[in-house]
Amino acid sequence: MKANIATYVSKCLTCAKVKAEHQRPSGLLVQPDKPQWKLDNITMGFVMKLPKSSQGYDTIWVIVDRLTKSVIFLPMRETDPMEKLARMYLKEVVTRHGIPVSIIYDRDSRFASNFWRSLQKDLGTNFDMSTAYHPQTNGQRERTIQTLEDMMRACAIDIKKGWVNHLPLVEFSYNNSYHASIKAAPFEALYGRKCRSPVCWAKVGQVQLTGPEIVQETTEKITQIKQRMQVARDRQKSYADLKRKPMNFQVGNKVMLKVSPWKGVVHFGKRGKLNPRYVGPFKVLEKVGSVAYKLELPKELSRVHNMFHVTNLKKCYVDEPLAVSLDGLYFDDKLQFVEELVKIMDREVKQLRRRRVLIFKVRWNSRRGPEFTWERED
Repeated sequence: MKANIATYVSKCLTCAKVKAEHQRPSGLLVQPDKPQWKLDNITMGFVMKLPKSSQGYDTIWVIVDRLTKSVIFLPMRETDPMEKLARMYLKEVVTRHGIPVSIIYDRDSRFASNFWRSLQKDLGTNFDMSTAYHPQTNGQRERTIQTLEDMMRACAIDIKKGWVNHLPLVEFSYNNSYHASIKAAPFEALYGRKCRSPVCWAKVGQVQLTGPEIVQETTEKITQIKQRMQVARDRQKSYADLKRKPMNFQVGNKVMLKVSPWKGVVHFGKRGKLNPRYVGPFKVLEKVGSVAYKLELPKELSRVHNMFHVTNLKKCYVDEPLAVSLDGLYFDDKLQFVEELVKIMDREVKQLRRRRVLIFKVRWNSRRGPEFTWERED
């Protein structure tokens, strides 16, 4: 009976929608492809809601090279049109470093616009967007943004609204800070030598290299950086997978969709605290990669991107029959179980406060074998 009840509850649609899970997150860590050369693979995002400067800037556009970890910080306005951002991208990235092979970014409305997509398609750049409501897709950019915000907070006490004037110094400081994953500073990884700064007075003209030697040294350093990155990536994956469990769905399976990240964005019936934890069930249309799935969403969710990470999904069993097998169970007219009494094994008198109760130890003929219970005389 306990197994049947557990099966029945697991197939209850209401329970599937409202009960919280106390399991490890689904889906092992899947890392993006390892970059092959400098500034071929970049990632970008925005830091918004900053104090408005005297020039009207309130946002920082963060661009990170995935191989050398070098960054570009561009001040902008949150209301700037996509055409202006495209000109900034061509000026700061394309004209100085060439056209990237691929770009990773989240589903910001500016990056999802048709203008930006068509621009990258014409330039021959592949764009990899994160799955819906899964911000952990690009941890490198998020970590860079976190460091940037910490540096800006540390300076905010003194510079207040003049943060735009100090942003180049923040970028310089970040690009000359040691990174454990590549065991070098981003400036050194990008240009092949340490930056000449008040902290490190390296003399530029001390080493004279010919053309072939420069190419060979650069190639060797890139190979060394990639080896160091691979060690860091393997270490990160081994740590992350300890707290995760593998989860796979097949095309055609029914799944429930987690909606807790959508508070204030999409409402499903009740509002606020009483929102359901999961909605569905939805049919799996396609498996994208190893941890993302494309779902068949109803018309009510047409404005939601239909590709989700496996951490936002769980298996649904509600399309299976909910009936509990009644074979071997007998009931009376009051829906009580009927079991056969075999023998009275013992008797005792139970002393209560004001009276004495006669009780008997009874053996029953149960389907699970001999069972013994203490019953009252009546």
